[in-house]
Amino acid sequence: MRLFGISIALLLSLAFGLPALAQGSIRDAEIEGLMREYADPIFKAANLNPASVNLYILNDRTMNAFVTRGQNVFLHTGIILQADTPNELKGVIAHETGHISGGHLARQSDAISKAARPMILTMGLGILAVMAGEPQAGVALLSSAQQFGTLTYFAHSRIQEASADQAAAIFLEDTGQSGTGLLKFYERFRFQEVMSGAKRYPYFRTHPLSSARIDSLANKINASEFVDVKDSEEDLFRFAMVKAKITGFLESPQSVFNQYPETDQSLPAKYARAIAHYQSASTKIALEKIEELIEIQPENPYFNELYGQVLFESGKAKQAIKYHQRAVDLAPGSALLRLNLAQALIATKSVEDRKKAFELLSFVIQQEPQNSFAWYELSILHERMGNIGLAKLATAEQAYAMQDFFRAQSFASRAKLDLTPNTPQWRRANDILLVIAADPQIRRYMEAARKH
Repeated sequence: MRLFGISIALLLSLAFGLPALAQGSIRDAEIEGLMREYADPIFKAANLNPASVNLYILNDRTMNAFVTRGQNVFLHTGIILQADTPNELKGVIAHETGHISGGHLARQSDAISKAARPMILTMGLGILAVMAGEPQAGVALLSSAQQFGTLTYFAHSRIQEASADQAAAIFLEDTGQSGTGLLKFYERFRFQEVMSGAKRYPYFRTHPLSSARIDSLANKINASEFVDVKDSEEDLFRFAMVKAKITGFLESPQSVFNQYPETDQSLPAKYARAIAHYQSASTKIALEKIEELIEIQPENPYFNELYGQVLFESGKAKQAIKYHQRAVDLAPGSALLRLNLAQALIATKSVEDRKKAFELLSFVIQQEPQNSFAWYELSILHERMGNIGLAKLATAEQAYAMQDFFRAQSFASRAKLDLTPNTPQWRRANDILLVIAADPQIRRYMEAARKH
């Protein structure tokens, strides 16, 4: 699992994603893979191309999920942990998909842009202050921006909520699933209806709940031929494993041991405790616990990935390669698992290993052109191989993916000086410069930042 900060420029471009301002994103092959298994059939049922819908997982224990313009779905780790079953979480995803398919964000766009203009301006000033080396002033401005009523402006109307509920029920039925999970999820939090806005969970501040809404959804769901379809034992197990993983990585070790005591000998509990030992720097114990997991499920790519991660971060890159390679062999389609292997290979001094790493990173970047960490690793690889121009170009790509346009511009310019003119690499560096220069929004932000 890797934690990343959310790009501030990206958040501004997404406009409606302001609730995510303070969170970091999570990249993890196992978690993302399961969430995609839940979401992609629902996207297809909504006549959306799954490849065009971005699914982000945010490191935030609050219970929330939301969508933004450009077909972006955000899930907090808190809502994953709060869901009792896969069907509940699928229901939430189906509801958010209903907002996309119903065009709710587009209809709100004009009203929100007018109402939120002071807030966006304040946020912009805060961001510029941070960029200018005044983090305290920047944080103060960013915090004050919330006073302009972020959650109010980005809340969905009750009509839109009811519409998204009905759409969710249809999507679930079209995929042969029950909508009972979504209904149970709402029922568990029905008490939120009578609470003041400040005391509600973030999800129910932007998604106003009402008894009438729940009753209307119940009528729709109970009429479905799939109302009695249950989550399979395999689905429940995999969901429990993902929840254990999130808890193991994001909660304090002591909290993990309290939630998953030694008396619990289930595989999810063993998984959570192994990760907690790793997080508490008890490397020897962590490796022993992961070895036990691999003995139980030798074909599990994520157990092998975890073992490799612990070894790598303990300074044993060469030993880690075996386990990362095993993970890739078991799940060859995963770009993130290939990225882990590439990182371990780059850390060695072997020319042969570096050649393998280049092939792996080429696959990752082809699958995920905006993966900034992959570009970072490629820049390191090119530098160690003596390809200075390509290293600078990869750094420019990394910065561009992170929407750090000053850095992207700087390194693209420097890459052009080292690359042979009119080669594909030289033209790509030139393209980065042209795009930055031609985009009026990017120019405005860069000009404002220079003044500060």
